[in-house]
Amino acid sequence: MAGKKNASKIAILGWGSLIWDKWPDFDKHHEEWLPDGPVLKLEFSRISESRKGALTLVVDAVTGSECKTSYALSVRRNPDDAIADLRCREGTVIRRMGYYFRDGSRTCQPDIPDTIAPWAAEKGFDVVVWTGLPSNFKKETGKDFSIPNAISHLQSLTPEGKSMAAAYVWRAPDFVQTDLRRALQIEPWFPAPEDPMEAVKNAG
Repeated sequence: MAGKKNASKIAILGWGSLIWDKWPDFDKHHEEWLPDGPVLKLEFSRISESRKGALTLVVDAVTGSECKTSYALSVRRNPDDAIADLRCREGTVIRRMGYYFRDGSRTCQPDIPDTIAPWAAEKGFDVVVWTGLPSNFKKETGKDFSIPNAISHLQSLTPEGKSMAAAYVWRAPDFVQTDLRRALQIEPWFPAPEDPMEAVKNAG
């Protein structure tokens, strides 16, 4: 178990719904989101069952675009608690959690992006935690992820799924600019909801 030395400063990385979809049980364990997180390759390349087939943002080293991210300081002293907070919030399992320990005492299953270690050193963080869910587009559709294939998938969704997909994409922070987002935001059938958060509530 990591001691206080490793737990003195823990950062949680966010780039999607962690920032805008409020969950009190998770949010009470971290401070405000700040804009200068590490640059990561992100894309809307994961099909979400809970969001009715919408495409959600994940770290994607193959098809992702380099995007800025946000971070929040965890109020936890033990990194295991910070990891558990995010794991529960995301409804996933420990092998899908990303974490980086500056002292090298622990490693995670998801690949650690090269930008995280120097960023953590610059900011003075001992531990960095993020959601390590992979793209599942090919697994779910049988097709490689591409802009045409992603748009075709979204067009095949139910009205409820399309509503949730549009809310998720348009609600993403402005600093997250990916190839798919740029393509979708000029599609006439993919208009911005009048109130993206209301669309999420109504659809979910």
